[in-house]
Amino acid sequence: MDGFAARYPAVAHTFVAALDDDVSLDDEAAHHLSRVRRVRSGDVITAADGRGRWRPYAVANVRPGAVDLRAQQPPVDEPRLEPRLVVAFALTKGAKPDLVVQKLTELGVDGVTVVAARRSIPRWSVERAGAAVARLGRIAREAAVQSRRARLPEVDGVLPVSDLERRPGLVVADPEGGDPASLPAPSTGEWVLLVGPEGGFAPDEAAALDGDRLRLAPHVLRAETAAIAGAALLATKRTQAPEPPA
Repeated sequence: MDGFAARYPAVAHTFVAALDDDVSLDDEAAHHLSRVRRVRSGDVITAADGRGRWRPYAVANVRPGAVDLRAQQPPVDEPRLEPRLVVAFALTKGAKPDLVVQKLTELGVDGVTVVAARRSIPRWSVERAGAAVARLGRIAREAAVQSRRARLPEVDGVLPVSDLERRPGLVVADPEGGDPASLPAPSTGEWVLLVGPEGGFAPDEAAALDGDRLRLAPHVLRAETAAIAGAALLATKRTQAPEPPA
Protein backbone atom coordinates (compact mmCIF):
# COMPACT_ATOMS: atom_id res chain seq x y z
CA MET A 1 0.00 0.00 0.00
CA ASP A 2 1.18 3.53 -0.74
CA GLY A 3 -0.78 4.90 2.20
CA PHE A 4 -3.76 6.42 0.41
CA ALA A 5 -7.13 4.91 1.26
CA ALA A 6 -8.46 5.78 -2.20
CA ARG A 7 -5.95 3.41 -3.82
CA TYR A 8 -6.82 0.38 -1.72
CA PRO A 9 -8.97 -2.25 -3.52
CA ALA A 10 -12.18 -1.78 -1.55
CA VAL A 11 -15.81 -1.63 -2.61
CA ALA A 12 -16.70 1.35 -0.40
CA HIS A 13 -15.41 3.82 2.17
CA THR A 14 -16.76 5.24 5.41
CA PHE A 15 -15.81 7.21 8.52
CA VAL A 16 -15.83 5.87 12.05
CA ALA A 17 -15.24 7.39 15.48
CA ALA A 18 -12.39 4.98 16.27
CA LEU A 19 -10.47 2.42 14.23
CA ASP A 20 -11.12 -0.48 16.58
CA ASP A 21 -10.61 -4.09 15.53
CA ASP A 22 -14.38 -4.63 15.52
CA VAL A 23 -16.75 -1.82 14.58
CA SER A 24 -20.54 -1.74 14.38
CA LEU A 25 -22.18 1.00 12.33
CA ASP A 26 -25.79 1.84 13.15
CA ASP A 27 -26.28 5.32 11.71
CA GLU A 28 -26.28 6.99 8.29
CA ALA A 29 -23.03 5.19 7.45
CA ALA A 30 -24.72 1.82 7.91
CA HIS A 31 -27.64 2.94 5.76
CA HIS A 32 -25.30 4.13 3.02
CA LEU A 33 -23.28 0.91 3.00
CA SER A 34 -26.24 -1.47 3.18
CA ARG A 35 -28.88 0.37 1.13
CA VAL A 36 -26.86 2.48 -1.30
CA ARG A 37 -23.64 0.51 -1.79
CA ARG A 38 -25.37 -2.81 -1.03
CA VAL A 39 -22.35 -4.37 0.67
CA ARG A 40 -22.50 -8.00 1.66
CA SER A 41 -20.67 -10.17 4.18
CA GLY A 42 -17.08 -10.69 3.04
CA ASP A 43 -16.85 -7.42 1.09
CA VAL A 44 -13.81 -5.29 1.91
CA ILE A 45 -14.24 -1.60 2.68
CA THR A 46 -11.96 1.11 4.04
CA ALA A 47 -12.78 3.18 7.11
CA ALA A 48 -11.06 6.36 8.29
CA ASP A 49 -11.14 8.44 11.46
CA GLY A 50 -11.28 11.77 9.58
CA ARG A 51 -7.86 12.80 10.95
CA GLY A 52 -5.65 10.90 8.51
CA ARG A 53 -5.70 7.31 9.80
CA TRP A 54 -7.54 4.49 8.08
CA ARG A 55 -7.60 0.70 7.82
CA PRO A 56 -9.27 -1.97 5.69
CA TYR A 57 -12.20 -3.91 7.11
CA ALA A 58 -14.19 -6.92 6.00
CA VAL A 59 -17.95 -6.77 6.32
CA ALA A 60 -18.71 -9.36 8.99
CA ASN A 61 -22.47 -9.01 9.02
CA VAL A 62 -25.25 -6.86 7.57
CA ARG A 63 -28.19 -6.57 9.95
CA PRO A 64 -31.35 -4.42 9.76
CA GLY A 65 -30.09 -0.90 10.43
CA ALA A 66 -26.52 -1.97 11.17
CA VAL A 67 -23.30 -3.18 9.56
CA ASP A 68 -20.59 -5.02 11.49
CA LEU A 69 -16.95 -4.67 10.41
CA ARG A 70 -13.83 -6.63 11.30
CA ALA A 71 -10.36 -5.17 10.73
CA GLN A 72 -8.10 -6.87 8.20
CA GLN A 73 -4.86 -4.94 8.71
CA PRO A 74 -3.38 -2.43 11.18
CA PRO A 75 -4.24 1.28 10.81
CA VAL A 76 -2.36 3.27 8.18
CA ASP A 77 -1.40 6.96 8.26
CA GLU A 78 -2.35 8.59 4.98
CA PRO A 79 0.49 10.83 3.72
CA ARG A 80 -0.04 14.55 4.00
CA LEU A 81 0.19 16.78 0.96
CA GLU A 82 2.03 20.07 1.20
CA PRO A 83 1.60 22.96 1.15
CA ARG A 84 -1.62 22.78 3.13
CA LEU A 85 -4.43 24.15 0.95
CA VAL A 86 -7.39 26.23 2.14
CA VAL A 87 -9.92 27.81 -0.23
CA ALA A 88 -11.91 30.83 0.95
CA PHE A 89 -14.73 31.72 -1.44
CA ALA A 90 -17.23 34.56 -1.40
CA LEU A 91 -20.80 33.64 -0.62
CA THR A 92 -22.88 32.91 -3.72
CA LYS A 93 -26.57 32.32 -4.41
CA GLY A 94 -28.62 29.15 -4.24
CA ALA A 95 -26.95 25.75 -4.20
CA LYS A 96 -23.62 27.01 -5.55
CA PRO A 97 -21.83 26.86 -2.16
CA ASP A 98 -22.89 23.21 -1.91
CA LEU A 99 -21.30 22.48 -5.29
CA VAL A 100 -18.10 24.34 -4.39
CA VAL A 101 -17.64 22.48 -1.10
CA GLN A 102 -18.34 19.13 -2.74
CA LYS A 103 -15.79 19.63 -5.51
CA LEU A 104 -13.14 21.20 -3.26
CA THR A 105 -13.38 18.18 -0.99
CA GLU A 106 -12.93 15.85 -3.95
CA LEU A 107 -9.85 17.84 -4.96
CA GLY A 108 -8.32 17.24 -1.55
CA VAL A 109 -8.30 20.69 0.02
CA ASP A 110 -7.60 20.83 3.74
CA GLY A 111 -10.00 23.64 4.57
CA VAL A 112 -12.95 25.56 3.13
CA THR A 113 -13.99 28.98 4.38
CA VAL A 114 -17.09 30.91 3.33
CA VAL A 115 -16.48 34.65 3.05
CA ALA A 116 -18.93 37.57 3.01
CA ALA A 117 -17.64 40.19 0.57
CA ARG A 118 -19.27 43.58 0.12
CA ARG A 119 -20.51 42.61 -3.34
CA SER A 120 -21.78 39.21 -2.26
CA ILE A 121 -25.48 39.14 -3.11
CA PRO A 122 -26.68 36.75 -0.39
CA ARG A 123 -26.74 38.14 3.15
CA TRP A 124 -27.03 35.43 5.76
CA SER A 125 -28.12 36.08 9.32
CA VAL A 126 -26.02 34.61 12.12
CA GLU A 127 -28.58 31.84 12.60
CA ARG A 128 -28.77 31.02 8.91
CA ALA A 129 -24.99 31.13 8.54
CA GLY A 130 -24.54 28.63 11.38
CA ALA A 131 -27.06 26.22 9.89
CA ALA A 132 -25.63 26.63 6.39
CA VAL A 133 -22.03 26.00 7.47
CA ALA A 134 -23.17 22.90 9.35
CA ARG A 135 -24.90 21.69 6.17
CA LEU A 136 -21.74 22.37 4.16
CA GLY A 137 -19.82 20.27 6.68
CA ARG A 138 -22.18 17.36 5.99
CA ILE A 139 -21.71 17.84 2.26
CA ALA A 140 -17.94 17.76 2.75
CA ARG A 141 -18.24 14.53 4.70
CA GLU A 142 -20.35 12.91 1.97
CA ALA A 143 -17.85 14.04 -0.68
CA ALA A 144 -14.97 12.70 1.42
CA VAL A 145 -16.69 9.31 1.52
CA GLN A 146 -17.17 9.36 -2.26
CA SER A 147 -13.55 10.38 -2.92
CA ARG A 148 -12.25 8.03 -0.18
CA ARG A 149 -10.30 10.57 1.80
CA ALA A 150 -8.85 9.75 5.20
CA ARG A 151 -9.01 13.37 6.36
CA LEU A 152 -12.13 15.50 6.55
CA PRO A 153 -11.65 19.11 5.46
CA GLU A 154 -12.33 21.86 7.97
CA VAL A 155 -15.36 23.93 6.94
CA ASP A 156 -15.94 27.31 8.59
CA GLY A 157 -17.32 30.81 8.06
CA VAL A 158 -18.98 33.09 7.37
CA LEU A 159 -15.98 35.45 7.72
CA PRO A 160 -15.59 39.07 6.58
CA VAL A 161 -12.94 39.72 3.94
CA SER A 162 -11.02 41.80 6.50
CA ASP A 163 -10.26 38.62 8.49
CA LEU A 164 -8.11 37.42 5.59
CA GLU A 165 -6.35 40.67 4.67
CA ARG A 166 -2.96 39.66 6.09
CA ARG A 167 -3.42 35.93 6.38
CA PRO A 168 -0.05 34.19 5.87
CA GLY A 169 0.10 32.32 2.57
CA LEU A 170 -2.75 34.35 1.06
CA VAL A 171 -3.28 33.96 -2.70
CA VAL A 172 -5.96 36.14 -4.31
CA ALA A 173 -7.67 35.00 -7.51
CA ASP A 174 -7.26 37.95 -9.89
CA PRO A 175 -7.70 38.18 -13.70
CA GLU A 176 -4.66 40.48 -13.72
CA GLY A 177 -2.56 38.18 -11.57
CA GLY A 178 0.46 36.08 -12.39
CA ASP A 179 0.70 32.75 -14.10
CA PRO A 180 0.26 29.69 -11.83
CA ALA A 181 3.74 28.47 -12.79
CA SER A 182 5.28 31.58 -11.22
CA LEU A 183 3.48 31.27 -7.90
CA PRO A 184 6.10 30.80 -5.16
CA ALA A 185 5.78 28.15 -2.50
CA PRO A 186 4.40 29.65 0.72
CA SER A 187 6.91 30.20 3.49
CA THR A 188 4.22 29.31 6.03
CA GLY A 189 3.52 25.85 4.57
CA GLU A 190 -0.03 26.85 3.66
CA TRP A 191 -1.82 28.44 0.71
CA VAL A 192 -5.08 30.26 1.38
CA LEU A 193 -6.74 30.86 -1.97
CA LEU A 194 -9.28 33.69 -1.78
CA VAL A 195 -11.94 33.88 -4.50
CA GLY A 196 -14.22 36.90 -4.64
CA PRO A 197 -17.79 37.31 -5.87
CA GLU A 198 -18.59 37.56 -9.57
CA GLY A 199 -18.60 41.34 -9.34
CA GLY A 200 -15.13 41.24 -7.82
CA PHE A 201 -13.99 42.70 -4.53
CA ALA A 202 -14.76 46.33 -3.77
CA PRO A 203 -11.71 48.52 -4.55
CA ASP A 204 -10.84 49.08 -0.90
CA GLU A 205 -11.26 45.36 -0.14
CA ALA A 206 -8.92 44.43 -2.99
CA ALA A 207 -6.35 47.06 -1.99
CA ALA A 208 -6.21 45.76 1.57
CA LEU A 209 -5.53 42.14 0.58
CA ASP A 210 -1.83 41.52 1.12
CA GLY A 211 -1.10 38.39 -0.90
CA ASP A 212 0.08 36.98 -4.21
CA ARG A 213 -2.26 37.45 -7.19
CA LEU A 214 -3.09 34.40 -9.31
CA ARG A 215 -4.68 34.35 -12.77
CA LEU A 216 -6.89 31.27 -13.08
CA ALA A 217 -7.93 31.40 -16.74
CA PRO A 218 -7.84 33.65 -19.82
CA HIS A 219 -11.61 34.18 -19.65
CA VAL A 220 -14.11 35.40 -17.08
CA LEU A 221 -15.15 32.65 -14.67
CA ARG A 222 -18.21 32.36 -12.51
CA ALA A 223 -17.43 32.55 -8.81
CA GLU A 224 -18.04 28.86 -8.19
CA THR A 225 -15.97 27.88 -11.25
CA ALA A 226 -13.10 30.09 -10.10
CA ALA A 227 -12.98 28.43 -6.67
CA ILE A 228 -12.89 24.95 -8.18
CA ALA A 229 -10.42 25.86 -10.94
CA GLY A 230 -8.10 27.60 -8.48
CA ALA A 231 -8.09 24.61 -6.15
CA ALA A 232 -7.35 22.30 -9.08
CA LEU A 233 -4.42 24.47 -10.20
CA LEU A 234 -2.87 24.60 -6.75
CA ALA A 235 -3.53 20.90 -6.12
CA THR A 236 -1.21 20.04 -9.02
CA LYS A 237 1.62 21.96 -7.28
CA ARG A 238 1.35 20.00 -4.02
CA THR A 239 3.72 17.19 -3.14
CA GLN A 240 3.67 14.39 -0.64
CA ALA A 241 5.23 15.40 2.65
CA PRO A 242 8.32 13.35 3.58
CA GLU A 243 7.82 10.72 6.21
CA PRO A 244 9.23 11.60 9.64
CA PRO A 245 12.39 9.75 10.60
CA ALA A 246 11.80 6.48 12.44
